Amino acid sequence: MKKAKDTNKLWYLAAGAGALLAARAISRKLNAYNFKGKVVLITGGSRGLGLVMARQLAEEGARLVLCARNNEELERARKELADNGADVMVQVCDVTVEQEVNAMVKSILNEFGQIDVLVNNAGVIHAGPVTEMTTKEFKEANDIYYWAPVYTTLAVLPGMKDRGEGRILNIASIGGKISVPHLVPYSANKFALVGLSEGLRAELKEYNITVTTANPGLMQTGSPRQALVKGHHKEEYALFKLMGSNPLTSTTAESSAKSILNALRHGDAEVITTLPAKLGAMLHNLSPELMTEILGLVNMVLPGEGGIGKDRAKGYQSESPLSMSPLTKRTQKAAKQNNEF
Repeated sequence: MKKAKDTNKLWYLAAGAGALLAARAISRKLNAYNFKGKVVLITGGSRGLGLVMARQLAEEGARLVLCARNNEELERARKELADNGADVMVQVCDVTVEQEVNAMVKSILNEFGQIDVLVNNAGVIHAGPVTEMTTKEFKEANDIYYWAPVYTTLAVLPGMKDRGEGRILNIASIGGKISVPHLVPYSANKFALVGLSEGLRAELKEYNITVTTANPGLMQTGSPRQALVKGHHKEEYALFKLMGSNPLTSTTAESSAKSILNALRHGDAEVITTLPAKLGAMLHNLSPELMTEILGLVNMVLPGEGGIGKDRAKGYQSESPLSMSPLTKRTQKAAKQNNEF
């Protein structure tokens, strides 16, 4: 008799847990943010992840504004999206310059009347030993990953507050939770962006402005071509490209974009993509010391000082037989698809 009662209790608990999960799923679906007709500003939207997110948002009927520094890239992105029926506007803007950001936002407001969603996506990657980095790399990373989101957020905030609604998505990185060897300027300033994003979420909630932090793992976007590489740049670039192409360590840009936009849609505080990134974040939370010890071992097998030293080269200037081998075909294909050439 006792055994039967215990079994019944377990069934009741399981049923209750299932009901709670079902209720949560229904609630999330009913309260999901609808992007249709919403004006979405994407910084760094002309290529890579920004362009992939723009495609997916266009399919949902969003009105897009893409900004970047390169007019030709923007025009190619605009034409592709417009040819597929998207309502899209492009703006040449260096988001590290506050005056340009303010002028861009004013132009968008004149055209569309409001900005409903801000996606801070623009970025740059510096790869190489920290001993080959200079203050230039740290300042560039700080400008694009910290100050640019500050400028854009402060520019759109008055309108969102007045309407009592808004969404902000900050594209940080798993490198903003775990500082990765040979990406120190990148990681340090992604950490700053994570801190900014979490603080904004806490403070802006009272105005019904939801802030989501995306910490994606490696993605097959094709963006390594644009990286700035130092030291033994060909070896550094080849390793970076290989890791970003391997399906065990990376995922497609489309899959990442879908996960990130779903987090934004549901107002989640954070989203981490890829299993390696999730496991890394979990281990770091459990023992930061162990994680840094492991990364110290990883650093020992990475290319050392030398090569071009403190000079730097673009990724596409660092190609080698290994970086152009079949092992990197996913990244090469993504570069063609996502306007990286």
